[in-house]
Amino acid sequence: VQLQASGGGSVRAGGSLRLSCAASEGSISDYIVGWFRQAPGKEREFVAAINRNGGGKSYSDSVKGRFSISRSNLKAMTYLQMNSLKPEDTASYYCAADRKVWGMARDPSYNYWGPGTLVTVSS
Repeated sequence: VQLQASGGGSVRAGGSLRLSCAASEGSISDYIVGWFRQAPGKEREFVAAINRNGGGKSYSDSVKGRFSISRSNLKAMTYLQMNSLKPEDTASYYCAADRKVWGMARDPSYNYWGPGTLVTVSS
């Protein structure tokens, strides 16, 4: 499966952005989808993940309550709504997909990754 993330940009602190991740095949319902981010000079870190039917969601502590992940298997799309953005949210954001078990959703061992989309939050 090929993934393409979009929706990044530059915003002021407190602003919002919605990232989208488009999958190349309609059977995206077979995959869990995760969002990860990587800031300059830092390791890639888990942000959020959603299970196959959208009923299960997981967030990192740093974004819980501010970010919301959702998906439409019909449209083969996954979304990351980011509210109350902070300068420390500045990073390239990546979506990833895998058929692995939900219990491993926070682990970066995903088979399929899309190119990143840059989010810059200024103070």
